[in-house]
Amino acid sequence: MANPLDDRLLTLTAIITVVFQFSFFLITYFLRFDKVTDFAGTTNFLILAVVTLTVGGAYQTRQIVISTCVFIWGTRLCAFLLYRIILWGEDRRFDDKRENLGQLAIFWSLQAVWAWTVSLPVTIVNSKPVTDSLTALDYVGWIIFACGALLEAVADQQKLRYKQSEASKDRWTDVGVWAWSRHPNFFGEMLVWWGLYMSALNDLRGAEHAAIAGPIFITLLLMFVSGIPILEKSADGKHGNKEGYVIYKKRTSVLIPCPPVLYVKLPEILKATLLLDFKLYNPGGKSENDEMVTDPKANESTSLVDFEKRASGERSAAAQIINV
Repeated sequence: MANPLDDRLLTLTAIITVVFQFSFFLITYFLRFDKVTDFAGTTNFLILAVVTLTVGGAYQTRQIVISTCVFIWGTRLCAFLLYRIILWGEDRRFDDKRENLGQLAIFWSLQAVWAWTVSLPVTIVNSKPVTDSLTALDYVGWIIFACGALLEAVADQQKLRYKQSEASKDRWTDVGVWAWSRHPNFFGEMLVWWGLYMSALNDLRGAEHAAIAGPIFITLLLMFVSGIPILEKSADGKHGNKEGYVIYKKRTSVLIPCPPVLYVKLPEILKATLLLDFKLYNPGGKSENDEMVTDPKANESTSLVDFEKRASGERSAAAQIINV
């Protein structure tokens, strides 16, 4: 019996992705122009959604809604990332790669794998006639998608506006949703793809359940590879010796938004199991600053209570800047 995935659009989408990413790889290497990197990544999702919906030709409700969701998410993210790189002028991720053909090739290859793999739920659902009757999984999945897309958009906009303000000079972002999570945009993106996968579950059969590789891939990528670990290391290098930053890390969930007043009271085991806040994001032993977080009376001049009062005033001023 043939593999039920053989007659899908997997081969076509793989070819499109490889050609598309390879084209931008050539632009990056020969023209030394890396402003198109994120544009190439996000537009790849849009292209695959449109192509699979069109070639599949069924145009049933679930297919249309899922494809539209990808288009809305991708268009917003693409526009935001393009505007941001134009504003910044350069992509610092390529500081050590622009002249290195091997490293550039690896980066663009991984980006191709990322775009193709994460798109799997959409590709498979669009590749065949599906059950047109909607179920609770659809509605729950679309609600999760909407929450994730909104959280990611708000987090991106708040951080960008804050970084453009004078208040952000030599300081980390801790305003808006960033006061409850150190990486709310990443959590929003994870919700986007888990929500779409949940809707796609209605039509997955047999080997098609391999589509779960999409949301798993983006989750692992952001949590353990190119997302949180890299940004945490960068922030630690810039602000690790600042008392306020150390306390911010101790009182703020790394990924899943949580009120700081609740977060600091949770035992480590619950932080890890409920909030996915693992030890690797907070390396090192217990320090003097740990005592300031867990015991506000330990040092009246530098306790969490005092810091929160100062930070609250700063966030109130920053809130006017970012229009929260």
